[in-house]
Amino acid sequence: MSRMALGLAYDGSSWQGWQTQPHRQTVQDTLEAALGRFAGIDGRVPTICAGRTDTGVHAAMQVVHVDTPLVRRTESWVRGVNAFLPPSIAIQWAQPVSDDFHARFAARSRTYIYLLWRGRVRPPLWAGRAGWCFQPLDVDAMRQAAVTLLGEHDFSSFRSSQCQARHPVRTMHRLDIQERGPFLVFTLRANAFLHHMVRNIMGALLQIGQGRESVAWMQNVLAARDRRVAAPTFPPDGLYLSAIEYPAEFQLKETDGGPQLLSPFIFA
Repeated sequence: MSRMALGLAYDGSSWQGWQTQPHRQTVQDTLEAALGRFAGIDGRVPTICAGRTDTGVHAAMQVVHVDTPLVRRTESWVRGVNAFLPPSIAIQWAQPVSDDFHARFAARSRTYIYLLWRGRVRPPLWAGRAGWCFQPLDVDAMRQAAVTLLGEHDFSSFRSSQCQARHPVRTMHRLDIQERGPFLVFTLRANAFLHHMVRNIMGALLQIGQGRESVAWMQNVLAARDRRVAAPTFPPDGLYLSAIEYPAEFQLKETDGGPQLLSPFIFA
């Protein structure tokens, strides 16, 4: 048996999240079935992913690993598996890795990008692919509030009641907001994320941006460690798993989907 790492992208609009479910309408179920067909076996090939995305959440770069006896060229893995996948899911690259590589536990950080369209009318061409806010936003206030979340904190106030993580402490390495034409681009990088953590942070930032809460309110929410004091969970439409960082020893060179997602063509 050898271990293969795969990088994939997907449009999560039509899928019930990453993790396998009895109804099989998930990215994991679909990918594992395609891997089984590629391997010529009657069944699925188990996978381990870097980060489980929710219903409606997209990935510009998800990383998984599989253990397999198959010996194929990396390009054969990419084109062969993609032949059995629907248009909304595609392997981007394949790379042999050592047995001590683990897609989830070896990851040092995950990066999410949230695309938010600002406009009086909802954008039909971005339906399911960008969030939308029609109210004016104080971007500077949102940036000031975002600084509060940097560093190591107990993020219980931004944690779903269904979260299965063993503890709520996470380290936020980056949280910045860029203006790109009608879009706001939120980039969040942390060692790991809790269930709904990004969407709950988005909800809080929008409360501040709309003037419903002050910049200081973010610190109060964080310190409360209580989901009930925070803002409603923001929709998943504009949320993308964008990059996974691994130690250099594994020599994975294509684990950042951000440049493709934020191409100059989109924001010209």
